[in-house]
Amino acid sequence: MDPEEQAVWILGVCPERRRRGESGRKGRGGRGSPRGEEGRGGGVVGPLPASALVSLPGRAPERSPLWPGRFRGWRQLFAALGPLRSSKGAPGGGAAAAGACAESVQATLSSLKMLDVGKWPIFSLCSEEELQSIRQACVFGSAGNEVLYTTVNDEIFVLGTNCSGCLGLGDIQSTIEPRRLDSLSGKKIACLSYGSGPHIVLATTEGEVFTWGHNAYSQLGNGTTNHALVPCHISTNLSNKQVIEVACGSYHSLVLTSDGEVFAWGYNNSGQVGSGSTANQPIPRRVTSCLQNKAAVNITCGQMCSVAVVNTGEVYVWGYNGNGQLGLGSSGNQPTPCRVAALQGIRVQRAACGYAHTLVLTDEGQVYAWGANSYGQLGTGNKSNQFYPTPVVVEKDRIIEVAACHSGHTSAAKTQGGHVYMWGQCRGQSVTLPHLTHFSCTDDVFACFASPAVSWRLLSVEPDDHLTVAESLKREFDNPNTADLKFLVDGKYIYAHKVLLKIRCEHFRSSLEDNEDDIVEMSEFSYPVYRAFLEYLYTDSISLSPEEAVGLLDLATFYRENRLKKLCQQTIKQGICEENAIALLSAAVKYDAQTSSLWFCYPKIFLTTAIHAEDVGLLLSLPAQKILERMKMTFILHFIIHLFHL
Repeated sequence: MDPEEQAVWILGVCPERRRRGESGRKGRGGRGSPRGEEGRGGGVVGPLPASALVSLPGRAPERSPLWPGRFRGWRQLFAALGPLRSSKGAPGGGAAAAGACAESVQATLSSLKMLDVGKWPIFSLCSEEELQSIRQACVFGSAGNEVLYTTVNDEIFVLGTNCSGCLGLGDIQSTIEPRRLDSLSGKKIACLSYGSGPHIVLATTEGEVFTWGHNAYSQLGNGTTNHALVPCHISTNLSNKQVIEVACGSYHSLVLTSDGEVFAWGYNNSGQVGSGSTANQPIPRRVTSCLQNKAAVNITCGQMCSVAVVNTGEVYVWGYNGNGQLGLGSSGNQPTPCRVAALQGIRVQRAACGYAHTLVLTDEGQVYAWGANSYGQLGTGNKSNQFYPTPVVVEKDRIIEVAACHSGHTSAAKTQGGHVYMWGQCRGQSVTLPHLTHFSCTDDVFACFASPAVSWRLLSVEPDDHLTVAESLKREFDNPNTADLKFLVDGKYIYAHKVLLKIRCEHFRSSLEDNEDDIVEMSEFSYPVYRAFLEYLYTDSISLSPEEAVGLLDLATFYRENRLKKLCQQTIKQGICEENAIALLSAAVKYDAQTSSLWFCYPKIFLTTAIHAEDVGLLLSLPAQKILERMKMTFILHFIIHLFHL
């Protein structure tokens, strides 16, 4: 499957649709025609079902040492060896490999405390190692098909459909493999937001602003209307400012500086830039009017409206108001900032905007909502729009976080007790009252239930130092600091714990019962074999060469460890090849001396092996010595399979 076909399966777009998106077409809700909440800029497509993701072919199976190209014919042997396995060892080919990959991804993600990126399908394209390295992430795009993330090494990577060059790579080619964003090398991300084009606005920890992507409405703030394929440093009117927060509407942008000033630019058909006119703003312009002498502490954007919270707890709004999303009691647009008078006496800490609704969180942990409500996104128990702030009753516990995204109609909140609630549009359903979820963070609500499934903020990932019981046991194997028992094998010590050995193995349960010695000498088995056995008791897995697995199989038989025997047989079976066949045969005979009588079965084994016409032709074309060598190798492999019951 070529890269474009894989993009169809994983990213949910066909090449033709992607190219149309690259042409810079205007999304619904475009110039001069503000749409109600039913419209959505960029043409939203629902997220892919999980079944589509499972259909991603895995890596092609690596050639087995017994691949027909190397060892032609002898189909009976291949039948005895069983189905070929992929490089991951998963039977059944690509789909099974993809399933195994998904399982390893989930195992990796279980160690991440704040963010389970596996809930976003786009991360199925990342390897386990890449997922482990993620420290920040943002999923965006019309269908959640683009992502930007940073790693533990402060490198920035992107992948996805790359509409309008929104990945910042210098081209408009989609990518299903993470690509490093070298143009931002050395920069650390403080905050990030995105629009519907999409366009990206990013602020670094040093307070610099970079933008790229869709720019038909000057939403990049670089003074042009040309799409930017690489990040552009925005310094006009911001050169001496330190930006601490950014926010994007569908096609306009806001930034907040450390001294509480708000700057805006981009699409302005409804006054969302706050300049007092409806002309688009090509470069950053400070939002003044009622904000002139105010210090803002928080900014957010709806599709075509803007909201700022100031340090006194007041809320100022401007822009499109067709659904009452400004909370002013009317539906008229507001070209300059206006205080939400209905919140008089209420001290607001933060605000969050959906496509056409607004949420605010007070210093007392209360939530108020207003605006569009056809999906129940206000949480009032009905679907009637609200033109004034209305309380949202979640529970008696204090609310500490509210969440919404300009691209959708979903709302979420988190309580001081750690409970997460959601309401509004949830996978096509309208939830009109806050619904308690099983999630631990509001980000998961948007990953699993929002349409599109995108991030509502830049996500942080921190390693979780907690170890499970199984992980703790693995770590303690061969640890001299905690062990109370030593095995002396071939002159080397292996450290273990009596209690664990007695729990895990019947042999040790009896042999260590009345044994108070702290050193046990072992001469029956080699050091690699005995160490592998003890490690198996701690980890339930083995990692040995086929030759060493023969010795471990002997030990497992002696100690009556049936599961270990199966693991050894599987290791031997998967590792048989022409290069080690003789060594395995020698080990096999040593393992079971009574099987020597099988040598007399040599002619019968060979003669009863099915040989097909093309194999006969091949044999007849070979010198006699080659024929004998091939017959010998076939017998050896059959013999090994018989000995180990493979």
